Amino acid sequence: MKVQTDGKLQTGRDVVVGALLGAEEFGFSTAPLVALGCIMMRKCHLNTCPVGIATQDPALRAKFHGQPEHVINFFFFIAEQVRQLMAQLGFKNFDDMVGRVDKLEMRKAIDHWKASGLDLSAILENPRVPASVGRRCLIEQDHGLSGALDHRLIRKAQAALDSGERVEGRFEIKNVHRTVGAMLSGEIAQRYGSEGLADDTIRFSFLGSAGQSFGAFLSRGVTLMLEGDANDYVGKGLSGGKVVVYPPKGATFSPEKNILVGNVVLYGATSGEAYFNGRAGERFCVRNSGATAVVEGVGDHGCEYMTKGVALILGETGRNFAAGMSGGVAYVLDEIGEFAATHCNQSSVDLDPLDASDEQLIRDLITKHVIETGSPRGAWILTEWSTLAPKFWKVFPHDMKRVLGMTRNADKVAA
Repeated sequence: MKVQTDGKLQTGRDVVVGALLGAEEFGFSTAPLVALGCIMMRKCHLNTCPVGIATQDPALRAKFHGQPEHVINFFFFIAEQVRQLMAQLGFKNFDDMVGRVDKLEMRKAIDHWKASGLDLSAILENPRVPASVGRRCLIEQDHGLSGALDHRLIRKAQAALDSGERVEGRFEIKNVHRTVGAMLSGEIAQRYGSEGLADDTIRFSFLGSAGQSFGAFLSRGVTLMLEGDANDYVGKGLSGGKVVVYPPKGATFSPEKNILVGNVVLYGATSGEAYFNGRAGERFCVRNSGATAVVEGVGDHGCEYMTKGVALILGETGRNFAAGMSGGVAYVLDEIGEFAATHCNQSSVDLDPLDASDEQLIRDLITKHVIETGSPRGAWILTEWSTLAPKFWKVFPHDMKRVLGMTRNADKVAA
């Protein structure tokens, strides 16, 4: 294993101290962001970043002037300081420095109340072991990629990859199969870039229980259909593909009352479609920035920090729905009338009734949902549309209304 450290790393000295304590990998975040122009306004979740880094607003994004060379130059300075400190400590190679806690000394007395009684001796203990015992990673980890299901998918999709021919296939899947579709999408990206293939060029069906990140980073042109259930992170980083999940054909339970996919579904998705004939766990569509999704119920924190896309919830939601949501739109069917009062975090969104275009969009999405999944609940909603349509809420972010020049509900009341 390799030890990685992070947390406010800003200088070459930080890297050297981390290495002496045993780290071989280092995670930088804040400092490179500052190199790109971040001024630490702490508005990342509000879509109002004044330097255009953490925003979807075109006017604000135009203010971003960061360049890759700025980050590269920053790390050159880090590397230069690391080399200087290594020379002072007598190390020629970075690997020789890893784990050498004997080169660190603890300050004997620090005049600060927070340091009173602080004892780092256990961390700085130099274990007495033979020289043959390694202080760093000496054996590369086997991630099991040679047995990944994607190798079979790539072989089956070879005609589509080479010439764009339509291909179909059916596979059994188990929960040890993770990130299914990611390697296939990588092959597509190498050949066709972000444009991908024509819709539904590759259609693969699966039977069983999928592991984490089923359909992660799925490229345009790929449709994955799962008969069964899936773990967390379904459709993570979805990039134009389509993910469909529905219960086994012989299931006797009501899909809308049972969990079908896990937590953090469609995290950071940028485009594509997803249809789930059942409920999802917590943080559904968190940081969704462009995908369209239909699901029949979600847990807590649904659509958290969502910046773009469409989410249609055909059932109950958990608490804190739409927290930090700054873009896109969500539609929620509130049959029991509790969504506005107890489940939605309205600090950044308005709850509006549907207009004619909203109703048409919802009907079209439900129709697709029924076609893709065979959803009984979707079919029932279409049948009872005239009764159920008034029970839908349109969750509309304040920031979106501001960008579109629309009036917020609070402004209407004040007027």
